[in-house]
Amino acid sequence: MSGARDESAVSRGEQVEAAERDAARRRLLEQAEAERVPVEETTWAVPDRRWRREQR
Repeated sequence: MSGARDESAVSRGEQVEAAERDAARRRLLEQAEAERVPVEETTWAVPDRRWRREQR
């Protein structure tokens, strides 16, 4: 095998790995965005003192 052919094979392998990493990153970001809960839809914690007062 020639040196140029070895370099292109390694380079091609690195390109494939980089493309796979990029695709996986995009999938994770899309999944995170789909599961994201807007701040407006979250609930506020009730302070413990107020909760106890309402229990009486």
